[in-house]
Amino acid sequence: MPEQQFKRNIAYKFRIGDILIGKPVFDEEKFTFLELGDKKIVRINIIGNIVDKYDSEGEKRYSFLTLDDGSGQIKLKAFGDDIEKSKNINQGETVIVIGVLRYFNNELYISPEIIKEQNPKYLLVRKLELEKERIEKSPPMEKQQIVAIKDKILDLVKNSESEGGIDTDKIIMDLKETSPEIINQEIKKLIEDGIIFEPRPGKVRWLG
Repeated sequence: MPEQQFKRNIAYKFRIGDILIGKPVFDEEKFTFLELGDKKIVRINIIGNIVDKYDSEGEKRYSFLTLDDGSGQIKLKAFGDDIEKSKNINQGETVIVIGVLRYFNNELYISPEIIKEQNPKYLLVRKLELEKERIEKSPPMEKQQIVAIKDKILDLVKNSESEGGIDTDKIIMDLKETSPEIINQEIKKLIEDGIIFEPRPGKVRWLG
């Protein structure tokens, strides 16, 4: 019998904000892949900062890390012997993660195959690389579309004033038909124009 070939899925490069708006696809109850545009994603390659880490001390060994790349956050979950992959990784470090997407209890997370510390500058390098790729692939947006996006952002900010503002991650999630890069770009312009302001990083309020 010929030896069966094992085909490893491509580890797609994405920002976390893009991953979070993908559609989980199941075979019966088992998660099979994440649908994002024309891609069926099983493995990903992401660069981000470790903003939280929790290691269990009980009989069941597991390690949960929270990865943030400025566009969103996603958990890295390792169990049993796999926690060795993250034992030397600490909160505050910038890392590159290659891993398999999993979905459990309504949560998308990454089961890491490789976690490696990186120079923080690579976070910006990756962001620029993906923005350039997106711009090259997508048709230019018309002025009317940009104005409509800006209006939607303003509506969300205004309507959240009673709650003390809105997180930019929530704006990205609510406007999931629009790329996180364009949303962040328009938020930045609104801040520069003095229409909204940032009481703290990642949160915006209406200034008018």
